[in-house]
Amino acid sequence: MADAQLFEETFSITSVNNEKYDRVSRIFGTSTDSTTTMSLDINHELFPVATGDNITLVMASTLNLDGSKEEKGWREASKSEQTLADMFEYVCHGKVYRFDEGNGETIKVYTSFGGLLLYLEGPFKKLTSLRIDYVYLLAKK
Repeated sequence: MADAQLFEETFSITSVNNEKYDRVSRIFGTSTDSTTTMSLDINHELFPVATGDNITLVMASTLNLDGSKEEKGWREASKSEQTLADMFEYVCHGKVYRFDEGNGETIKVYTSFGGLLLYLEGPFKKLTSLRIDYVYLLAKK
């Protein structure tokens, strides 16, 4: 599983904005070690989050527990096969569309999950593994 996991962090939710869309909220958070910030659009009907909640956010290259690449789509996996998704409450698949290295110490990663956006800003060492095209976002409280 470690090979598939590109990023893992626990964030404390600092604010929630649900004024623009009916089912979508933009949540903002700071990592528990205060080195990384994030903004994430979520479907709040599927994954309700409030200010002050802590959520664990994982980015992975595959849902297979052994780290192997999918040979079939994630929806086609048989219900008897356990995947990384079984351990989380909210799962999305998307594309890293922008990687901004800035000054070299801090970098910014932009990802789209079918129009729901994730923005991460943090230390180069922590976020550099997200330099791939397609990723899974997994979240749980």
